[in-house]
Amino acid sequence: MNLFHIAWRNMQQRGLATVLTMFSMALGVGLVVLVLSLSWIITESFDRNSNVGYNLIVGAKGGSLQLALNTVFYLSKPIEVIPYEEYLELIPGRGGRQAEIEKIGGLVAEPERNGLFCDYTNGGFAIPVCLGDFLGPFRVVGTTPAFFEKLRYGRAADSEYTFSEGRNFVDYSPENGYYEAVIGAQVANYMKLKVGDSFKTTHGDPDGEGHGQAFEVVGVLAPTGTPNDRAAFINLEGFYLMEGHTRVFEDGANPEDEKEAVGAEAEAGQPPRLPLEKRDLTAVLVKAGSPIYAVHMQRPIDKRLRTQAVSPVSEITNMLTTFVNPIRYAFLALTVVVCVVSAISILVSIYNSMNERRRDIAIMRALGARRDAVVMVILLESLLIAVGGGLAGWIFGHAIGVACSGLVESMTGISIGFFNTITIQEAVLIPGLMILATLAGIVPAFVAYRTNVSENLGN
Repeated sequence: MNLFHIAWRNMQQRGLATVLTMFSMALGVGLVVLVLSLSWIITESFDRNSNVGYNLIVGAKGGSLQLALNTVFYLSKPIEVIPYEEYLELIPGRGGRQAEIEKIGGLVAEPERNGLFCDYTNGGFAIPVCLGDFLGPFRVVGTTPAFFEKLRYGRAADSEYTFSEGRNFVDYSPENGYYEAVIGAQVANYMKLKVGDSFKTTHGDPDGEGHGQAFEVVGVLAPTGTPNDRAAFINLEGFYLMEGHTRVFEDGANPEDEKEAVGAEAEAGQPPRLPLEKRDLTAVLVKAGSPIYAVHMQRPIDKRLRTQAVSPVSEITNMLTTFVNPIRYAFLALTVVVCVVSAISILVSIYNSMNERRRDIAIMRALGARRDAVVMVILLESLLIAVGGGLAGWIFGHAIGVACSGLVESMTGISIGFFNTITIQEAVLIPGLMILATLAGIVPAFVAYRTNVSENLGN
């Protein structure tokens, strides 16, 4: 009978105690796996949105983090609004500003000149964004069709937005006018909306006053794992035409007496758009023609009366460093505590059994077993408990993750598989926990080593 067989028989002899100890070990390892998986989900969620596909967010002066949170993650409230004229300065290419002015019409200063930053954004894009309305608990984003035509998402910002149903909204359609909408995957699931349905938004907060104008859903986004899954996108022109969305303040940067009236180009069959002097924006998403241009643009934009430019990547990285990393470290500290507790449970279990086994050990020694053989039997027993409980806990932890994958994916867009949540921390901690639990058998092994043969045989 080899040492492994003896250790196995010892475990069988103490069946209930062995099972309970392995169960304790499994719970500890399962908890470690779940904590590390949760940490992975948080990190993955931020990593997926770390490259938003544009260089700058131009918005009202105030907190840069609030501007990034509000524009990228649709969290917090908008700081303030900026005049539509600020967007005109960012439209890419020479002639872009004039074309936009002629399309919309209204009062504007120096309608004939190019945008101040048109050369910097040439080859990129400038996409206006208006926030403030809600669809149920979800944010409503007023924007242009370019949002889904030019923006990309993913770690490398190389994934195009696709539609699980329908199409992108258009600037104007004969059947729906300016009132078309695209909804994110989570919005569609939660609000039970599909292509062909219509919805009305509320102003200011989810329980705010409702607008009377309905928007027709023409597209449902395929899941992206980004905050856009949790937003409803409506045509900017329709957003402006709703009650309460016209400019309410005096634009000091663009005095009315310095503006010229520009008539909008006649568009056959289309109702008039809200004129330029009545328009405001929450933010503009800017991708420069070259990343270095974005650096050059930031300071002059910051010097303007009402605007600031923030780098969303820098803000997200700062937020990750300031808020998320401490949480991850707390999770890791918790896993270390769990590892130590699990190891101690094995130590206590085997140590408490030593009093009952002194006579057995004495008999083994009397039959010729060496001290080192007795020690090895105890350590093998500890190893089997650690490996058995560890494997069971590892499978248990990942199985729970897979079981919750649907819920997590519906909330974050992140799919959890059995193996894709494994991180370097788990690859180190789980084997480390097993080794630690095995080493916990050293103390009882030492007790066995010092067992007095004659005294225990006599007893």
